[in-house]
Formats: sequence, C-alpha cells, structure tokens
Amino acid sequence: MAMESFNKRLLDEIKIKNSHLCIGLDINPEGLNNPNSSLEELKSHTFKVIDATRDLAVAFKPNLAFFERWGSNGFKWLEETMDYIGPETITIGDAKRGDIGNTAKQYAMSLFDHFGFDSITLSPYLGYDSIGPFVLQSNKGVFLLCRTSNSSAKDVQDLRLSSNQLLFEQIARLAVKWNKNDNIGLVVGATMPEEITRVRNIAHNLPMLIPGIGAQGGDLKKSMEYGNQNGIAIINISRGISFAGDLSEIAIRDSAKQFLEQMREYS
Repeated sequence: MAMESFNKRLLDEIKIKNSHLCIGLDINPEGLNNPNSSLEELKSHTFKVIDATRDLAVAFKPNLAFFERWGSNGFKWLEETMDYIGPETITIGDAKRGDIGNTAKQYAMSLFDHFGFDSITLSPYLGYDSIGPFVLQSNKGVFLLCRTSNSSAKDVQDLRLSSNQLLFEQIARLAVKWNKNDNIGLVVGATMPEEITRVRNIAHNLPMLIPGIGAQGGDLKKSMEYGNQNGIAIINISRGISFAGDLSEIAIRDSAKQFLEQMREYS
C-alpha cells in the first residue's frame, strides 16, 4: 500500500482537529525571564507547552537553533522533545538547511531518520539540488522559504527577474514544479498579506506555513483569508503561546485557545 503523502496527512489533520495552529518551540532563558535558567527548566517548560496544547495544535515546530545553542545536551533535549511529542502530532524541524549533494543527504538522514521529523524548513537558494534529497519519501515534507516575514527579506526576495516576475514568485513556481510527491509547501510571512495572495495565486494547492503573527506584527485575519483559500495553511505562533501570561500551563493553553478561536472565525 502506498504511503500517505505529507501534504495529504497535513490536510487530514487540519480537518480532524479543525485547527490551523502550529506551535513554535523556541524555548530560551530570555523567554522565561530568567537568564540563568537551567537546561532542565527549559526542558520542563517545553513539555509543559506540549501538554497544554497537544489537542489544539496541528503541528509543533521545534526551532533547532534553540537546541543547538546548548551543544550535545541540546541535541539530547531535542531527542527527548521529539519522543515527548510522539508520532501522532505532525512535527516540523525548523532547520532552514540549504546545501547540496552528500551534505544534503546527511542533513536529510539527521532530521528525518535520526530525530524523526515529519517535515522540515529548507532554503531553496541552491536550486533543486538542495531540495531533491529531502523529497524522496512522500510521507516526509519540506517547507521552502519563499517570502519571509523579516524586514530585509525584500532586498533579495523582491528582486525583479528578467522574466519580470519577482524572485519569491519564481520560488513558488518552482515549488509547484518540484512537488511530484505531494510533499512540498512554502513559508510565507504573515507580515506580507499581499505577497500571500500572490503566492497562493501561483501555488494553488501547496500548503503554506505562515509565521510572523504576534511579536512581528503579522495580520492573522488576512493571513487566514489570503493563505487558507484551499484549507491548507497553518499559522505558526511561538512566543505568543509558549511565554504567555505567567508562564503557567493554564495561561499557555488559554492563549493557544484564543488564537485557535480566531483562526476558526476567519477560516
């Protein structure tokens, strides 16, 4: 029996949970308002976030930088986090890898085979050579950086090509072309609602991972209206949930429920 594609699984999970919520796990001492937080305290808070939101989130997105900062102990923390999430909830490894050949293969084996991520973020700047090793298994997905939410992204991603299209539009077109195994999606920032529309008009059926809500000032209503026209956009919230209120499990869950209710209202 053929494996279910990543994009099909994602759409099914969105429907089953009636949720478009992706929770970013960017846990750090600064967020806990204690620069002297121990690794055990960070680990405990990570598990608290997962416990508080497991039934609400379509996906958890650990940001690898926040684990790598701690060296080998951080990798152990990431392994334990993946075990704690378990196989039932989709995981996105926010790694933003971008390399070719054997190096890309090693990254794929690390993220998919060792850590067990269901999907990862990638930089497409090196072309298909940097994507190919990650999309061989249809049940493993990738989200390509397309139009990101940071302010300087326009310096590169809005460059106009000889074809008169913008660079991020070409990335979207290539993603459609490369999506042979139904396992490619796009990262498009919530701070750029017009660009969300332009990408959606090109990549009608690709999932969108939309960060930038909350601290970066993205528009949740427009992100849902423009990005979720086909029902397959997920909205990433990190600090707004993980470090909500008094950092208690109740505060974290209340914040997640509030974001989710807004998403349901706008979908």
